[in-house]
Amino acid sequence: MRARTFAVALLPLLALIPLRAEERVDLDAIHKIKTEAFENSKVMDHLFYLTDVYGPRLTNSPGFFAAADWVVKQLEGWGINARLENWGPFGRGWTYSRFSAHLVKPQYAPLIGFPLAWSPGTNGVISGEPMLAPLAAEADLEKYKGKLKGRIVLTSAPRDLAMNVNPLGKRYTDADLAELALAPDPARTFGPRPPNPAGNFEQARQFQKKLSQFLHDEEPLMVVRSGIGRSEGGTVFGQGGGSRDPKDPVSPPMVVLTPEHYNRIVRLLDHKILVKVEFEVEANLDDRTDSVNVVGEIPGGRKKDEVVMVGAHLDSWQGGTGATDNGAGSAVMIEVMRILKTLNFPLDRTVRIGLWGGEEEGLLGSRAYVKAHFGDRETMKLQPDHSKLDAYFNVDNGTGKIRGVYLQGNDMMRPIFEAWFAPFRDLAPGTISIRNTGGTDHLNFDAVGLPGFQFIQDPIEYESRTHHSNMDVYDRIQKGDLMQTSAIVASFVYDAAMRDQMLPRKPLPKPQPRQGEGNQPGVTGTGQQ
Repeated sequence: MRARTFAVALLPLLALIPLRAEERVDLDAIHKIKTEAFENSKVMDHLFYLTDVYGPRLTNSPGFFAAADWVVKQLEGWGINARLENWGPFGRGWTYSRFSAHLVKPQYAPLIGFPLAWSPGTNGVISGEPMLAPLAAEADLEKYKGKLKGRIVLTSAPRDLAMNVNPLGKRYTDADLAELALAPDPARTFGPRPPNPAGNFEQARQFQKKLSQFLHDEEPLMVVRSGIGRSEGGTVFGQGGGSRDPKDPVSPPMVVLTPEHYNRIVRLLDHKILVKVEFEVEANLDDRTDSVNVVGEIPGGRKKDEVVMVGAHLDSWQGGTGATDNGAGSAVMIEVMRILKTLNFPLDRTVRIGLWGGEEEGLLGSRAYVKAHFGDRETMKLQPDHSKLDAYFNVDNGTGKIRGVYLQGNDMMRPIFEAWFAPFRDLAPGTISIRNTGGTDHLNFDAVGLPGFQFIQDPIEYESRTHHSNMDVYDRIQKGDLMQTSAIVASFVYDAAMRDQMLPRKPLPKPQPRQGEGNQPGVTGTGQQ
């Protein structure tokens, strides 16, 4: 009898101890977010201005600063506090306003390409007979020393273009997502490390410095390169040519051509047939070395000192208009802020947007922001606001819709993200991957122990057609994907802003001394570890 009485008395106490804490989701708020994101979407309007009007947006170019000013004005028009926040030094600004390239002899043909960043203009039309001088190693510099002055020099080796039988566009299959959901092999993750890629990068960087000095000293009239990587079929991938560092010598004019046109010129030269080409480039280098990030916020209520951040990089390369890389992510984050402000939710935590400069050159803008506001990854000296940042959510893998999220090694987030994805199961499978994904600005937050996350996105044509190419333009964007992404990110931000507790964090990492300047391996890729 006494045992039964004790058991009955214990039942109310047991009811207060949940076997598993349930993550609460406000389905009414999520429904309103979906409705605003789908029925009143403005995401393509944002993208239009970022690309067709202000693109490209190379960091410190007029297009970049004009786009940054436009974002501030747009946010302020919705009643969102916004500003430009300086960081730097970054280096030279650069833009080009004219490019023309022609094969004149033996037959006329227009040549597809564009100038390489931080290289000067031609001061009018230049023409002449090109020469092939591949410059891939230090021995090549010695071989061609004293032979390039006043010449139009082809510095890439020609490459064979095999027929591509794979589709350019791709969405993740169920099998692909199932594989992403699996943890990587522990023996590969925690076993002996492969050779340090930073060392290889540093060797490549040192050679590029020697090459830049060599070309400056040799004074060729023009340097012509073949499109890198996946360039073919009129799609040209290219980035920088000269140095953005004002302490470095200015390079000669540099352009990149589609491989089909480049190879034709090389074949003609191999057959000893007279070739004449003609170029004209108008480009400007300027002395403004500091850059800016765009920052805006919607103040919170009872927990306004705590912050949920969203972000994407505003800068791009110059070949296209920076649509998939990363006008798409920037447009989504602008739309997220518009949705939350339009719905006028009484948010507990402050919601802040950061659109970064200098991502393409090494995550520089977000790195400077994190160091100024949260902590220095090199010393792990933390700022007071480090304890107040709840989470940072990033979008920077092209136009593809969200299919899940990378945990970045934070397994404590798994049940939380599962609950947040539940209202979107008809739009996204909600794949949760424990893996780390590299290549974009969330890494700077993660590097100082803050919860920083990048979403899993469908690849679409990111690697095959648009990433750093002349085809990175508005027309390659999938409107429905950006609408879906906007709804999911806005909902995740709302969930985080209204959650009783801040999101769980991993232990603080060890200090990471800097190993070199400039872009790091994988900075603009989408690979997973």
